[in-house]
Amino acid sequence: MSNTDKNKKPVSKEEEQVLENIMEELEKEAEEKNEAEAAEEKASEETESQEETSSESPEDATSEEGESENSEEPKKKGLFSKKEKKDPLKEKVEELNDRVMRQMAEFENFRKRTDKEKAQMFEQGQANVLEKLLPVIDNFERGLAAVPEDEKDGAFADGMNKIYKQLMKQVEDLGVTPIEAVGKEFDPNLHNAVMQVESAEYESGFVAQELQKGYMFHDTVLRHSMVGVTP
Repeated sequence: MSNTDKNKKPVSKEEEQVLENIMEELEKEAEEKNEAEAAEEKASEETESQEETSSESPEDATSEEGESENSEEPKKKGLFSKKEKKDPLKEKVEELNDRVMRQMAEFENFRKRTDKEKAQMFEQGQANVLEKLLPVIDNFERGLAAVPEDEKDGAFADGMNKIYKQLMKQVEDLGVTPIEAVGKEFDPNLHNAVMQVESAEYESGFVAQELQKGYMFHDTVLRHSMVGVTP
């Protein structure tokens, strides 16, 4: 099977109905146009035959000048004769092809636009749910930080730590990543400065303390990092 056959998509019933309606309408228009052209040609032939009959006279037939004029008439008629008409069936086929291609292009654009809108809505829904999970992650981190040093190897602390790691693994698989803050130059697009912190370790304008961790969802900020910046 060629690549072209693989890329072809099945035509839905709605598309078939649209094409059938267009075909019926165009066939009807073609029949009406053909009937009108036939009637016009017939009337034109009758008019030309009447004009030729009325223009003939005995005097013109006997004179030499009349004969020369009559011999020139077919030449003039040939020069000013009607242009050859195109095949109406061929014109209708071309018009049909053009209309069908336009309809298919419009439908394809509509499908792509709809798919894009659905993807954006789904992604926005994901972001809303993940944003509500961030306080749960914060509480896990606070709880683990509050465990005494001599109890960190206990069963309870170990269980909490495993659940926390499992939760973080799931959100990372969905596209959530933490924002780096401490030691980075302050970026208003990623960081939310709430205080100034004196620090001999970092230069002015750098993040010296992180008060609340921020997160990214793919290329979008899910929550800004709450930080303290060196003055």
